[in-house]
Amino acid sequence: MTDTKQAVTQFERDGFCLVPPAIPLALVERAVTHMDAVIAGRYETGVPPMPYGTPGKDPTQLIKIDQSHVSDRTVYELATHPAIGRWAAAVTGAKWVQLWATQLLFKPPGGNAKGNIGWHQDYQYWSPWWTPESEIFTCWVALVEVTPTMGPMLFARGSNHWGFLNEGDFFSVAIDSQREAILKKSGYQWDEVPAVMAAGALSFHHRHTYHGSGPNLSAQPRRSFAFHLRTEKSAPLPGVDHYYVSHLDDPQLCPVIYQAD
Repeated sequence: MTDTKQAVTQFERDGFCLVPPAIPLALVERAVTHMDAVIAGRYETGVPPMPYGTPGKDPTQLIKIDQSHVSDRTVYELATHPAIGRWAAAVTGAKWVQLWATQLLFKPPGGNAKGNIGWHQDYQYWSPWWTPESEIFTCWVALVEVTPTMGPMLFARGSNHWGFLNEGDFFSVAIDSQREAILKKSGYQWDEVPAVMAAGALSFHHRHTYHGSGPNLSAQPRRSFAFHLRTEKSAPLPGVDHYYVSHLDDPQLCPVIYQAD
């Protein structure tokens, strides 16, 4: 059982931490149903998600849909659940936490490599928008029990201390060759940790932490959401006018999910 002190230590030392189930099971179960609705193109709010990622045309490929919280009220409820804000603040010591982006992630069963997620640092994709010192990070929420055979998220322990290497690619399925390229560039030892998690459990990882995942060898889909968060120690790059930083004052699109008393 992870307590707050353990989570803080693990996050600072290893670049990630795993948190026991924090989302009520009833909400998790509803979120599964509403995830399927979004994937099928049924948008409860009438607002479509962002046209990024892989929308599910190939049944063997990872489905990644961005900003689905604007399309569905249950997804929004999950993304803004107080437990996520409380844990995010506890792990980082933040006084204030804001949601600024979401990703729906559906890894199909069957073991096809098209379901892989390549090794990457999140800041590779965020560097055009956020200052290098910004405290921006990810909360990953499991909607099902994520077993070792399900293609769990893999973390390279301690890679948060390697700096920004800008090596790897989320969208590449060649995870073995990517690992070799990262090791060659970093010069560090590789200590890979699978995020085996219960339904409703959370993980948090640093913007520089290397992570990826292999194929889902089970008979069930791996369902999760990734919620990108920031604290008061963050700022967009000056003069940048991009979707992900131009709506930070919109409480519906980018709600504050934790505010210290």
